[in-house]
Amino acid sequence: MFRAFLIKYAEIGVKGKNKYLFEEALAQQIKYALKRCEGEFKITRTDGRIYVHALSEFDYDETVDNLKTVFGISGICPVVYIEDEGYEKLAAALVAYVDKVYEDKNITFKVHARRARKNYPMNSMELNRELGGAILDAFPQMRVDVHHPEVMLHVEIREKIYLYSMEIPGPGGMPVGSNGKAMLLLSGGIDSPVAGYMIAKRGVKIDAVYFHAPPYTSDRAKQKVVDLAKLVSRYAGPVYLHVINFTDIQLYIYEKCPHEEFTIIMRRYMMKIAELIAKQNDCLGLITGESIGQVASQTVQSLAVTNEVCSLPVFRPLIGFDKMEIVEVSEKIGTYETSILPYEDCCTIFVAKHPVTKPNLNVIKRHEQNLEEKIEELVQKALDTDELIVAKWT
Repeated sequence: MFRAFLIKYAEIGVKGKNKYLFEEALAQQIKYALKRCEGEFKITRTDGRIYVHALSEFDYDETVDNLKTVFGISGICPVVYIEDEGYEKLAAALVAYVDKVYEDKNITFKVHARRARKNYPMNSMELNRELGGAILDAFPQMRVDVHHPEVMLHVEIREKIYLYSMEIPGPGGMPVGSNGKAMLLLSGGIDSPVAGYMIAKRGVKIDAVYFHAPPYTSDRAKQKVVDLAKLVSRYAGPVYLHVINFTDIQLYIYEKCPHEEFTIIMRRYMMKIAELIAKQNDCLGLITGESIGQVASQTVQSLAVTNEVCSLPVFRPLIGFDKMEIVEVSEKIGTYETSILPYEDCCTIFVAKHPVTKPNLNVIKRHEQNLEEKIEELVQKALDTDELIVAKWT
């Protein structure tokens, strides 16, 4: 029945003279998402509207599911369109639409006509009145409610006439690529994939870096992170994942620095390396899954000490979330089951029994001097191990 979808957006509509740039970005993301669907589609933009037209047979549910992954879409409206062959044909088409879509006719409704093409012989008010009358004649059990209708029947008079009444919620946000690019520190845990999803929702293109520590972390742990990147890419587009061998740096820190400071110093070097990779790849910020107070390295004091090594801004979209809120998002986007697989993460191998929770920056820097002999060499060696994996949802 449905051969097209009207794509609604929210924030893009207030972008003024730059709105067309965001519409173009949204159209590109829709096109990318539809490549995962069977069938051929055409995307058109006209007068603040974006339409997806099916040019061949397609799977309705598959198409809707993929459109629901496109940031920037606030609503997906399945549309029936007809040629303009006069009012009688329009009224008959609207009655047929109601009969097919709404099995239970004991409902209230309102007709909302929009005459974008001003040469149509009836104005919007006349269309509302006449089409409403046609519906009541066909289905006497239906009732008009102009204030709080259960069903809003939209009729748009354009080059063709579009009929729709359902709106499937989209993910909202801004189209990916409309707000620059940032580097996600991706681990195998629950938090960082959610952080990547949430920043991508604001229109930011995501690259990622994963710190691998063989033989202390297995190939299964690495594959888990690749799988998480693929799951995030369903919403964020292809994720360029940089896998860095971090073992030698971890061992050196463990050997030369106080064990209670191991995690915070290790974290500082992860941020340093991530920033170097970010700058090489034109990223404008770093993204982490940190939440205040969740673990010892995420106290306010620890975060301040970690931030000190970075010149790029660090985005922490989960900073005020509790664990259950993060889990809820991870379940919604499909990363939770992969995140809880029991494969080692490099952050957990050398965890101290009593890690420092209120590190002093001057003390940390003084102890980092113990690393001066080899640390620059080890950082460069780690950068040289960079393995680039392009993670794509298929």
